[in-house]
Amino acid sequence: MIQYIVLVITFQLLFLAIYDLFLKKETFFQSNRVYLIGTFLVSLFLPFVKLPVFKTIVSQQYAAIVLDEIVLTANSPQAAAEGSFPWLRVVFVIGVVVAFALFVYKIYKIVKLKQAGEKQKFADYIKVTIPKSNNAFSFYNTVFMGDAVTKENEEGILEHELVHVKQKHTLDLLFFEVMRIALWFNPLVYIYQNRIAEVHEFIADSNVKKTSKKEQYELLLSQIFETKNISFINHFYKSSLIKKRIVMLQKSKSGKVLKLKYLALVPLVSGMLFYTSCETENDAKIDAVEAKSSVDEVEALDEVVIVGYAADPSTIQTNSDVKLIKYSSDEEADNSSVFDDEEGDLVAFSTIGTPPAFPGNENAENPRENFNELLNKHIRKNFRYPDEAQEKGIQGRVSIRFIIEEDGSVKNLQMRGPDKLLVNEAARIISRLPKFYPGMENGKAVKVPFSLPITFRLK
Repeated sequence: MIQYIVLVITFQLLFLAIYDLFLKKETFFQSNRVYLIGTFLVSLFLPFVKLPVFKTIVSQQYAAIVLDEIVLTANSPQAAAEGSFPWLRVVFVIGVVVAFALFVYKIYKIVKLKQAGEKQKFADYIKVTIPKSNNAFSFYNTVFMGDAVTKENEEGILEHELVHVKQKHTLDLLFFEVMRIALWFNPLVYIYQNRIAEVHEFIADSNVKKTSKKEQYELLLSQIFETKNISFINHFYKSSLIKKRIVMLQKSKSGKVLKLKYLALVPLVSGMLFYTSCETENDAKIDAVEAKSSVDEVEALDEVVIVGYAADPSTIQTNSDVKLIKYSSDEEADNSSVFDDEEGDLVAFSTIGTPPAFPGNENAENPRENFNELLNKHIRKNFRYPDEAQEKGIQGRVSIRFIIEEDGSVKNLQMRGPDKLLVNEAARIISRLPKFYPGMENGKAVKVPFSLPITFRLK
């Protein structure tokens, strides 16, 4: 999740940079409105897009985003998981609740103003006259006008606000308001909302300018009145926008050729797609093994990183069918043949019709995801960082490979690691795997290979 948030914020920052550098000062107001809403939505979905045409393998050493670590502490990983307090989740929920409460309060203020004012219904909108006020703004199909606004100014203001009403600008602001609730920690959401509010005013001004004398409208804009501090209403009087609106009114219409500036999105989005489509060495593990042998196909689980603190001593369990038939240290010279032997006909986990399943999960909706998730939980639950390995400062990655046989048992366990202490611990964890529901292909139970890396890291 943190990786996703970092990507979203990075993409939004780049999109805003393009807008502020190339588009903000142009008079393509409707196009800029589409740009701001569109790029925000694109930034939310782009991290999930992986195009085969951009697919490549990036060394883990240079990968910008690494896999999350699984941190297990105290005497028992299960106790640690139960005892650790989810601070980040609590802070996030508190932020959402506070942001939602502020949103509800703003809605309440608008409702109170509508109830207190004098209402006039027209074909396309409702006008509410606010007593003892010189405020002016619109919210959805309602125009709020303070009774202190002079009659000579009221006509121009009303014409301006009706542009907001007809073009449903409130929906844009409400969209970003919802995003402010869900992504309250992301400062770029507030910047996006501010930019779209500016564009709304420019759109309304440009429409009114067509029917009103430019000089009179500029004079009207130069007057500063009180404003309500509500982020999803279309203000007429807002001091921070007055100067920008006058500048835009005086600006000549941008030539159509300047719309070519939007083409800056092409290399930017292409770069983003290239990045999201790249795989790290860990992600590409299955591809590398499959390229080695058509028979030796395996499914790779995301790397599990185990961080060791003080832990109980561990010993290899021998109460299952799992037997360590091969072991190699990364420091030895005979590593090349560790995973090369063929074990007969195998069906890859990634292509099998019905993949193996943990007991009781034969009918899982997403069987492959379910298998990976439960295997991950199994590793968390059974982990113990060997005391001797901690004392000697031993850490590193253990590569594991095994076969799930036709009867669901785990056989042919092969491992590679920097030290036998870590390999033994990994073997003990695998030895505690239950007897699986076997993988099925064309109605027949088959052998299915599986591989995963476990990284032991001292902190």
